[in-house]
Amino acid sequence: MIETASGALYTGITTDVERRLAEHRAGRGAKALRGKGPLHLVYQQVVGARGEALRLEAGVKRLSAQGKRRWVAERRVNA
Repeated sequence: MIETASGALYTGITTDVERRLAEHRAGRGAKALRGKGPLHLVYQQVVGARGEALRLEAGVKRLSAQGKRRWVAERRVNA
């Protein structure tokens, strides 16, 4: 999960977090993040299979911004 300079949260999946974050920062990633920097990685989670990652992503994207922040905070405490 990436946070923009304005505090917006972006959720996505990738096989290489560092590469994908670099792409976003260079303006080659999601249109939603272009011109919204600086971008900060606020949460990442390793998931076994792509299907599982897609289900997790879909669930997180259904949350409100406040719900996403609470979801991240709960996982940081339990990590």
